[in-house]
This record gives sequence, structure tokens and C-alpha cells, in this order.
Amino acid sequence: MMKKTLIGKKVGMSQYILEDGTVCPVTICELGPCVVVQKKTVEKDGYAALKIGYVDAKEKNLGKALLGDYKKRNISPKKILREIDVFDESLQEGSVISCDVFTENQVVTVSGISKGKGYAGVLKRHGFGGGRKSHGSDFHRAPGSIGAHTYPGEVWKGKKMPGRDGNKHITVKNLKVVKILKDKNIVLISGAVPGRKDSIITVKEK
Repeated sequence: MMKKTLIGKKVGMSQYILEDGTVCPVTICELGPCVVVQKKTVEKDGYAALKIGYVDAKEKNLGKALLGDYKKRNISPKKILREIDVFDESLQEGSVISCDVFTENQVVTVSGISKGKGYAGVLKRHGFGGGRKSHGSDFHRAPGSIGAHTYPGEVWKGKKMPGRDGNKHITVKNLKVVKILKDKNIVLISGAVPGRKDSIITVKEK
């Protein structure tokens, strides 16, 4: 089954009071409007997909080949492009997809780039316990032993070590659409979604 997908951005977090009086933490997301830039078919491209664009781009920031492709299709240049499933056969090049493709209480999956936290040690990055804080101890926030024995005489690949924390592609599943404000292209999604404010996210139905 082809799944509905939209590109958007994270606006921020807030609270929403449900009908039963329960306070629900929500992430305010601006989804769409997205434009179908290209419709790929099995006959021509070997697979079926929709290439959708989000946020208008300045022509000076695009290469001639890509800009010519937009002009040939008579579509305004877009900054963000994604390929999604063909969830509606009636969609053609130039069609606009808005946030009303989703419904309230629908379960969705949200993907985005998490906040970058810079170079971090093992306590912050992996939650290590560290050493004793007492006097005389020289072991506080260090990772400890990282090797094995004479054999294999090396550090295994994937060992939890200090390094860059965050700034990774993260997918959060089983979030719920709480409220849709179609006139403002705003969707309230329960819980937290990855990324900082104004970061690009992709929302896909479960």
C-alpha cells in the first residue's frame, strides 16, 4: 500500500488540550504545500514515484540543468526535493499537495536531522557511568579500557567512543496527528520530532 508523505518544517513545541481535558504535548509542524515536480513511471523510469518540492528557491542558486528542467515543466524552482510513493494516481506534474491529505488521529512517522551537540565525551554521548568522585581517584569521565587482549590486539569497529554527537538522520514512529489547521498549513503532532526549529522534516503515514 502506497503511503501519503509530505515535506515540512518544525516550527516549535506547545501544548494542546484534548476534549477530555488532558494536556497533550505537541510539535507544531508546517506541512506543505508541496508541488509534484516529476511523476516517474515504470515504463519510462523503471519504477513509480513522485518527486515533490517544498519552499521556493531563487533561480540564481540553481544549476542551469535543474533550472531548465523546472522551466520545461513550467514549475517554479523548489529548494527541497524528495521522492515519495505514488499514493494518488490522479496527481500529475504541477499538482499541489496540502496538509489535508492527513486526518486527525492518524498515526504517522516523522523523519528529520537531530540537533547537533558537537564533540562529546562518552558520558554525554553514550551515558557511561564514569569513575568515583572521591579523593585519590584519577578515573572520573574517561571511557576506560577499549581493547581486548593480545588477540585480537585491536579496537573493535563500532566501539562506543567520544565523538560528534547528534546531527543524524532520525526517524520517530507511532506519533499521532492531533489537530490540522488547513488554512495555515499547520499540523499538530503529538510528542517530540527530531531537529531544531525551522529544520526540514518528512511526515509519512504509518
